[in-house]
Amino acid sequence: MGRTINFTINGRHRQEYAEPNTLLMNLIRDKLNFTGTKYVCGIGECGACTVLMNGKPILSCLTLAVDADKADIVTVEGLDELTSNALTEAFLEEGAVQCGYCTPGFVMLASQLLKENSSPTEDEIKEYIKGNLCRCTGYLGIIKAIKKAADRLRNGTLTEVAVT
Repeated sequence: MGRTINFTINGRHRQEYAEPNTLLMNLIRDKLNFTGTKYVCGIGECGACTVLMNGKPILSCLTLAVDADKADIVTVEGLDELTSNALTEAFLEEGAVQCGYCTPGFVMLASQLLKENSSPTEDEIKEYIKGNLCRCTGYLGIIKAIKKAADRLRNGTLTEVAVT
């Protein structure tokens, strides 16, 4: 038997009905239309479905929607503009994007890492993103992009990015 859950997503309070077996991924994508969160493996091995719940990265394909009751959820669409722009710019410049399926998960992890550590080393970045998979670009560009975004956020040297 389902129930109504109350939560905040990307800064907006929501009240939604969820069956006991509804995955948070399905609620986010299918019902709330935040399609930046990607469904890829469905078994928690790739990280493409990563969102932040109460400030911690979680895999939305393994999390029940009812577990989000009273939670604060952030998807890639809800990241703060400064961090989002810094990561977008750096990912594009470093060629850290190809097919795009893994990108939202990496961006979510990177945003949280940069909140926790504004100056991560390459090893710290590798450790933080180790649960996410990329089959197109490899990891060098992704690591360089996160490092570059961190440097720009710290130094205030962002340029304007126009993404269409």
